[in-house]
Amino acid sequence: MRIGCPKEIKNHEYRVGLTPESARELSSRGHAVVIESGAGLGIGATDAEYQNAGAEIVAGPETIFSECEMVVKVKEPQAGERAMLREDQILYTYLHLAPDPDQTRELVESGATAIAYETVTGAGGTLPLLKPMSQVAGRMSIQAGATALEKAQGGRGVLLGGVPGVMPGKVIVIGGGVVGFNAAQMAVGLGADVTILDRDPEVLERVGIHFESRAKTRFSNKANLDESVCEADLIIGAVLIPGAAAPKLVTREMLKCMKPGAVLVDVAIDQGGCFETSKPTTHAEPTYVIDDVVHYCVANMPGAVARTSTYALNNVTLPHALRIADVGWKDAMRANPHLAEGLNVHKGQVTYQAVAEELGYDFTSVEDLLA
Repeated sequence: MRIGCPKEIKNHEYRVGLTPESARELSSRGHAVVIESGAGLGIGATDAEYQNAGAEIVAGPETIFSECEMVVKVKEPQAGERAMLREDQILYTYLHLAPDPDQTRELVESGATAIAYETVTGAGGTLPLLKPMSQVAGRMSIQAGATALEKAQGGRGVLLGGVPGVMPGKVIVIGGGVVGFNAAQMAVGLGADVTILDRDPEVLERVGIHFESRAKTRFSNKANLDESVCEADLIIGAVLIPGAAAPKLVTREMLKCMKPGAVLVDVAIDQGGCFETSKPTTHAEPTYVIDDVVHYCVANMPGAVARTSTYALNNVTLPHALRIADVGWKDAMRANPHLAEGLNVHKGQVTYQAVAEELGYDFTSVEDLLA
């Protein structure tokens, strides 16, 4: 198979779909790997390293989209990239379609086969291709929140860990999954006063056992959420419904009780955000203020630590890429139902139920396509 990896063009996105090591794995199995010149510079990988790994270097993305059977990326294709997609071409990347009707429509119109990292499952309903980026984003959310709390950044001027004789900052983490757990780890490590909210008693038990007295847990009902929001210096939105738009848990009305200069970090922004006042921002302009509350809603947070993120991502995405390249996407999905969960669009059909329901498309099951 001919496999292409273009340079990412989203604002301040430095990750790359294939590392030189991944290119070597693919080329060693007889596949042709095509890399856009400069695609790996954000992680310190030169064109020469890709060439030494057996890849061909091309000047721009046009050759990749016109000639390659599979395109491997990190972020969702931007408008110009979507215009170059072809029927029967495989797109393998993060998509986050539910809150993005324009992208969904153009993928449907392209006739391409779009496989989303974020909906590929693992044993026990886990999301193994999303997990490493959730770990990175969870940890980064505390870094970002701590910076946004600085007075010069518009925040309250609170040091999360406090100092002797001064209380630490109050951090509220909404959601105890991978993002929330990693955010709590970082906040606890800094010495903050941390509370984790979740609706799943098993999640609350698990995080409670792990953190013991270093973090508190609360059941996430409206009363507890209202009270926690009013007390917080920093709130981390870490809610995920796989493939679907995130629920709006913090309303604009709730901002009125928050402390001036408090900070919201919405890690769910890729899925539309879990704060009513959230809107996507970039690393160039990461924050904005509504009702004296600082909002940080960068949609590609892990892109800021591109080398760590790219290698962590390739560790989990490459095995599926190898299988798709070796036997084709249909046989790969027949052999692995977890990979089949990643199929979101195929030849004008929406094949992920949550996306179809959210955006009003007819749903076609993957099972029917593979039959």
